[in-house]
Amino acid sequence: MTPSEAAAFEFDDTYLDQAARQEHERTLKLQAQVHTDLIQNTDLQVLLRLSEEELLARIRSITADVAERLNLILASSQRRRVYQEVLAELRGYGPLQELLEDDTITEIMVNGPRNVYVERHGKLERSPKAFYDDAHVMRIIEKIISPLGRRLDEAMPMVDARLPDGSRVNAIIPPVALYGPAVTIRKFAAEAYTAEDLVQFGTLSEEMAEFLRACVQAHLNILVSGGTGSGKTTTLNVLSSFIPHDERIVTIEDAAELQLQQDHVVTLESRPPNVEARGEITIRQLMRNSLRMRPDRIVVGECRGAEALDMLQAMNTGHDGSLSTVHANSPRDSLSRLETMVLMAGTELPSRAIREQISAALNLIVHQARFRDGTRKVTHITEVQRMEGDTITIQDIYRYEQEGMDPQGRVLGQHISTGLHPLFARQLITQGVKLPEILSKQWGGGGL
Repeated sequence: MTPSEAAAFEFDDTYLDQAARQEHERTLKLQAQVHTDLIQNTDLQVLLRLSEEELLARIRSITADVAERLNLILASSQRRRVYQEVLAELRGYGPLQELLEDDTITEIMVNGPRNVYVERHGKLERSPKAFYDDAHVMRIIEKIISPLGRRLDEAMPMVDARLPDGSRVNAIIPPVALYGPAVTIRKFAAEAYTAEDLVQFGTLSEEMAEFLRACVQAHLNILVSGGTGSGKTTTLNVLSSFIPHDERIVTIEDAAELQLQQDHVVTLESRPPNVEARGEITIRQLMRNSLRMRPDRIVVGECRGAEALDMLQAMNTGHDGSLSTVHANSPRDSLSRLETMVLMAGTELPSRAIREQISAALNLIVHQARFRDGTRKVTHITEVQRMEGDTITIQDIYRYEQEGMDPQGRVLGQHISTGLHPLFARQLITQGVKLPEILSKQWGGGGL
C-alpha cells in the first residue's frame, strides 16, 4: 500500500505504516500553513465576500507557493484534499464540515484534535478527519458558539449549543477535559422524520403509530423515556407532529432542537449566566412563564431537574396534551426519576403526595431503547393508571419482545399488543377521537 493510499485510513493502526503517518502529518502541516498564509495575506472579510471560484483560485496559488517552500511534492488527489479542507475552514466548520454534510452520520465525537469518531447506522467508527492541534479545535468551537452568545473558557469549561440546522452541540475543554477539547454533535435530519419513517425503520408498528396519534389528538399527557441516544427527541418530534395546526404550542428547551411543523409555535430557550455570573434563565423559569402565554400545548424538550414539579403542576391545572422526555431505563424507572426531580425543587412534599401528582398528571409513557445492532425501537407504550396504596400502577398496552439475533448480528423480535383496555379510553370518546377499527375490535368495542 502506497502512502497516498494509506492516507485514506489516516489514524487507523490496522492500515497505517510509519511512512503513511509521516505523509499525513506533512499534509496537515501544509493545510495549516495554507490557511495561515491566506488569512495573513488577505483581510478575512474580503475572503468571505469572494465567490467560491475566486476563493479556490487563491487557495490553489497559495498551496503551490507553500508546497514549494516546504519542498513537498503532492499528488493531484492530495492537492484537491487540501483545497477542500482549507475551503471548509473558511466557509464551514473545518474538518467537521464534510461529516456534517454526510447524511449517513448521526453523531460526531471529537476526542481531542487527532481522535474523531462518528456514529453511522447506530455503530461507532473512527473517522479519518483530524485537526491541526487543540487551538484548531477551539477555533471551530468558537465559530459554533459565537453567534449564539455563549462562552467557553476556564471559568465555564462546558457549553451546550446548536448549529443553524438544529443539530445539538456539546463542548468541554481543559482543565475539565484532560486530553484536549472534546466536542459531541448530535445531528438531525434535514427533514424531520415522520411516523411513517419510524414504522419503516422498525422503531414502532403502524398500529402503535395510529394509537399514539389518537392519544396526542385526545390531549393525553405523554412522557417519552429512554437512555442516551435512544431516539427520544426524534420520537418527541413525531408525537408533536400529531398536534392539530389550530393549537398554540410553546416549546421549552436547553438548546432549541425540536422541529415542529405547525405554524403557531413559540420556541423558548434557556440561557446560561454571563461573565459576571448574572442573567441566567433556567428551564424552570421558562416553564413558569409559559403558563402566562396561553398555551394549548407545552412541549418540554427534556425534563432533567426541578422543572419537573412545574411541569406536573401544569399538567394538573388544565394544560392537557403536554409532552416531554426523561432519561430512564424503563417506564417504572421514569416515574422514580420524576419523583427524584420533584424533590430537587426543594419542596417538603411527602413521597405519596408527589406520586399522586405524577399519577394524576401523566397518562402515557413511551419508552425507547437502542439495541446492540444500533437500531432504536419503542419497547413499551405504558399507561399510567392510579395510586394503589403508595404505588403508582401502570400497565403495558404495547411492548417489543426480542426473540434473539440473526447471523448478521441484527435484533429479531416484534411489537405486540397486550390486548389490555386503557382506562383513558373514555377520554378518547369525550375528545371526539376515534381509534383505528383494529384497536376498537381488539378492545371489545366499548363505544370506541
